[in-house]
Amino acid sequence: MRRLIFKMERPDLVKEGDIVEIEEGELPTSWYYIIEPAVAMSANIPLTKRLKSKTGKIVKIEQSADVGFYLTVEFDEDE
Repeated sequence: MRRLIFKMERPDLVKEGDIVEIEEGELPTSWYYIIEPAVAMSANIPLTKRLKSKTGKIVKIEQSADVGFYLTVEFDEDE
């Protein structure tokens, strides 16, 4: 299983256990991913670490005191 961290600004948009759809964006030297519909965004991922799956499962939601929430999303693929 592969896990990625996404940052979410507002509470209660998703919950642990939800299956989410992922949209991919490309930058000149990296990829980024968005949980649709614009719920949360990943950090930039190197070109060599491109995500193959387009759906994942939210396995953990952590609240940060100052910046919102971090979602851990699990994908059915190797790292």
